[in-house]
Amino acid sequence: MAGKSTDPALYAGDLFGEIYHSDHVADEKRVTLRDLLPGVATSLVVSFAALWLAGQYGFPAILAGLLLGLALHFLSEHEALGDGLDFVSRHFLRIGIVLLGLQVSMAQIAAIGWMPFAGLLAIMGAAFAAGLLGAKLTGQGRYAGLLAGGATAICGASAALALYALIGRDRLDQARFTLTLVGIALASALALALYPAIATAIGLSDGQAGYLVGASIHDVAQAIGGGYAISDGAGAQATVIKLSRVALLAPVAALVALWLGSGQGAKAPLWRRITVPWFILAFLALVAAGSVVSVPPIVAERGLDLSKFLLLMAVTATAMRSRLAVLLEAGWRPLVPVLAATLASFAMALAVTIFLIG
Repeated sequence: MAGKSTDPALYAGDLFGEIYHSDHVADEKRVTLRDLLPGVATSLVVSFAALWLAGQYGFPAILAGLLLGLALHFLSEHEALGDGLDFVSRHFLRIGIVLLGLQVSMAQIAAIGWMPFAGLLAIMGAAFAAGLLGAKLTGQGRYAGLLAGGATAICGASAALALYALIGRDRLDQARFTLTLVGIALASALALALYPAIATAIGLSDGQAGYLVGASIHDVAQAIGGGYAISDGAGAQATVIKLSRVALLAPVAALVALWLGSGQGAKAPLWRRITVPWFILAFLALVAAGSVVSVPPIVAERGLDLSKFLLLMAVTATAMRSRLAVLLEAGWRPLVPVLAATLASFAMALAVTIFLIG
């Protein structure tokens, strides 16, 4: 470790400071299955509790997992849980994102037509722009805006986790990342409660209502559920639109990776500046495979259930590893980019729905 500083103060602003540091000393510590089991089991139990609470009280499981994880953050101080929680927060989220690829095919995207698809790109662009603007106005930095805008534009918490894997802890601290997850979960829950009612109140057709809900609600399950809360026709349209947004996770991640670069400098060849993680490539591979071979509905359904649960465990483990004192110090400002991106996404989606969708 010669030449590398081990001053703990270097990691003080990072809620995952101990994880970040462990990345540099991984060769000195071999983690065994016995080391992982306590943390994995704890995350599993808390995730089941979150599912139960969500079912009992009707709010999103991701939000329940976040709140339970934050409430139980003191457990992560137990040395035996650290390795397992770190493992879940990293690797389970990657597997969960890969499995989302079972839900999408290129045929589904092509079926919506070029004009609605162009409108979808405009909505996503508005979310990104508003997230970046909100972050700039509150002094959060472009990476916080990129995270909030991308999570809002694509598929909520799963997109936030994927983008944060690209951004990294050295660019954006865990306090703002965790608060972004909280904001995304709250915004998605509020959208589910309000958007279907707004669509009905202003007299949108089933196709229009499904487009509005599918193009603007963050979470996959909530977007689809919001569509079917209006009608079966709206639900079918919301499903196609939302899954089209999910399919754009891979190309958006590639663009983000290109924008961030890989430390090679702007003069490096293009291929050296694109550093897309393996799980994004695996996600894209599943989308491509599903476009060639029809995925049985039962496989797609079980894949979605497993993906959602793995992502729930990852979010829960992330929250348990967060320090509340640092979250409180971060204050309300990290939530502003999420709010800005959510409002811009809905406003643009409503405009596209009214003027472009018949």
